Amino acid sequence: MKTLFQGAEATILKKSNHIVKNRLKKSYRLPILDEKLRRQRTKREIKLLQKASLIIPVPKIIRSDEYQIELELIKGKKLSENLNKLSSKNKISEQIGQNIAKLHDNNIIHGDLTTSNIILKNNKAYFIDFGLGFESSKAEDKAVDLHLIKQALEAKHFKYFESLFSSILKGYKISKNASAVLQRLKKVERRGRYKKQY
Repeated sequence: MKTLFQGAEATILKKSNHIVKNRLKKSYRLPILDEKLRRQRTKREIKLLQKASLIIPVPKIIRSDEYQIELELIKGKKLSENLNKLSSKNKISEQIGQNIAKLHDNNIIHGDLTTSNIILKNNKAYFIDFGLGFESSKAEDKAVDLHLIKQALEAKHFKYFESLFSSILKGYKISKNASAVLQRLKKVERRGRYKKQY
């Protein structure tokens, strides 16, 4: 197996046409607590992926155990590296907004919405890595999800940032709670600006 990514929480490996995500042991935690946390987080990620798979394009789960998830490899373009080059970048961004809206209407918070966690295949935006995800019906949590993708666009795709985020919001408006979430987003952004000043 080839190591693709070594993160703080997990190692991502490539195994033939599959991706294997191993949740790592933490030596600074008590072994019994470490095992419990790793089991809980793996179980939560599996549950979110299964639920999300009924709503938007995500990798299929091949198999799983207490600390590991084996997933379908999505052979496409990672958006962090390709979005700026696409002629259809605004159309794809609108689709991303629609996908986020669908997740949020089913109370799924991705938790790490960046263009590194979206893969484009056959003009479909696949969301990957739900490792920081959770379930919530709160407008605040949904607004923070949108704020994350906005920050990611500003950092990585600053040349097209405003039009891309505008397209995401256009797509997001299919959400039944769009108005409340977008109002909350303004408050989240004001907090962010306040923290930067001080």
